Amino acid sequence: MDASDLKLFEAVARLGGMNRAAEELNTVQSNVTQRIRRLEDDLGEALFDRHSRGVSLTAAGRRLLPFAHDIRNTLEAARRAVTDDGTPAGPLTLGALETTAALRLNQHFTDFVATYPAVDFTLRTGTTQELVEMVLNREVEGAFCCGPVDHPDLESDAVFQEELVVLSAPGLTEFEHILDKPDIRMIVLRRGCSYRQRMEEMLTRRGIVTPRILEFGTLEVIIGAVAAGLGITMLPKNLIGRTWDSGTVALHTLPHDEAAVETLYIRRCDTRQSSAAQAFLHMVRQTPTAVAAE
Repeated sequence: MDASDLKLFEAVARLGGMNRAAEELNTVQSNVTQRIRRLEDDLGEALFDRHSRGVSLTAAGRRLLPFAHDIRNTLEAARRAVTDDGTPAGPLTLGALETTAALRLNQHFTDFVATYPAVDFTLRTGTTQELVEMVLNREVEGAFCCGPVDHPDLESDAVFQEELVVLSAPGLTEFEHILDKPDIRMIVLRRGCSYRQRMEEMLTRRGIVTPRILEFGTLEVIIGAVAAGLGITMLPKNLIGRTWDSGTVALHTLPHDEAAVETLYIRRCDTRQSSAAQAFLHMVRQTPTAVAAE
C-alpha cells in the first residue's frame, strides 16, 4: 500500500463508483478495479461492497478512509506550498456567516478580486457550526464565524466586534412587554446558527425556555417575517441599519454582556496559510472597524 493506492481508494469512496473515479483520475475503469482488488488483497479486507448503483464502503473501508483523506490533504498542501512563492495566486476558498459576508466582507471580495486577478476566489456561507466543520474537513482554508470557538485543532483570531440587537414588528417599543406574550416566536436561521443559540440563551434567562420557532433560510425572509409581526429575531445592529431607519422593524438593545459578540477568523492549526489567504486577511484588517491583530 502506498500513497497512490490511498489516493485512488479515496476517489472511489468519495465518488461512489469505479467508473466515476476513473474519469476523475484520467484512467480506465479496469485499471481502477484491478488496483482496488490488489489493495484489498494486500490488506486482507474487502474495502467496498459492490452493487448495481456503484460501490459503498465496508466497515474496513470506513476505518481506512480518514487515513486516505489525510494523505490526499497532505499531498495537496505540499503541492500548494511548493508553488506558493509569496504572490497571491491559484485557488482560495473561504467560508463566512451570511451576515458577516453581507455586513463586513462584500466590498473586500470585490477589491480583492480586482487586486489579485490570479486568485480563483470561492466563498461558502453557512452557520458557525457548519463553518467549523468545513474548516476541520479542509473544505475551506479558513472561515469567518461567530465566537467563541474552542477546538484543539483550530486557531482563531478576533476580526470584528458586533453588537447584537433584538428586532420586532414596528410599533412594539417595550421589549419586556413583548416577552410577556405567551405565544412568543423566535424567527431564526437553521440550527447551528450562533445568533439563534444566543437568542435562545437570552430568552431562557428571562424565563422563556421553550419559545415557538419559525425557521427560514435567508435573512431577507427573516426580516420580512419580523416586520409582519410573526415574531422576533436577533441580528447584528449594523446589519439592519437601513431597515431600522426605514421603520420596517423596531430595534431593542440588550445589556453589553448579551449584546457583544466577536467575529473570528478560524483555520486549522496544522496547515500553512496561503499567500492568497494572508493577502485577503490583511485587506480585511485595514478596515477601520476591524479588531487590531494581536
